[in-house]
Amino acid sequence: MRIILFVLLIVPLAVFGQTGSGELVDIKELIPDILIDLKYNTTDNFASRISGTPQKLYTTDVCMVTRSVAEHLVLVQDSLRSLDRGLKIFDGYRPRAVQYLMFELVPNPTYVADPNSGSNHNRGAAVDVTIIVLSTGIEIPMPTEFDFFGLEAAHDYVHPDPQINLNREFLRSMMMTVGGFTDYIAEWWHYTYSPALTSPLLDFQLK
Repeated sequence: MRIILFVLLIVPLAVFGQTGSGELVDIKELIPDILIDLKYNTTDNFASRISGTPQKLYTTDVCMVTRSVAEHLVLVQDSLRSLDRGLKIFDGYRPRAVQYLMFELVPNPTYVADPNSGSNHNRGAAVDVTIIVLSTGIEIPMPTEFDFFGLEAAHDYVHPDPQINLNREFLRSMMMTVGGFTDYIAEWWHYTYSPALTSPLLDFQLK
């Protein structure tokens, strides 16, 4: 008599049971030509600068966001592509544990959200972005570097170079008018897709 053993493999359909627009997805799956530069997976980040010790906060270059965020980034990338421009992503989903570490270093909610209430990044509802020349990958000039904590990073700051002000407004217009995102006055790079704020706060490290 033959005995047949069946092994059942349970495969989750979505991260933590999320489905549809709230599911976390890899941006690259929807936008293959988007440029990903997760600063927190390098030592080129504010945590390294402030602590004085080079440190990486992430363990992967994979950038996740909710599906609804990714779908609206598709609209922006499609519009930019015809101009030989594209998006560069500095950050998307961020584990809540990383948020606690960041807030220990910079306990200033203007620049780092209080982890007790959570960041929009912890929901996969926010992205930090800039614009590049698509054919070269070179960033167009902005008023400051990414994660510059100061008045010069704000949308209402008037840079002495008019073209840089126009570049910042170009990004803002593309993200808000084309993509349907909401800006954040203190940081020219930070945009939130408000409907995705119904997603839960998450705390898992991507590998």
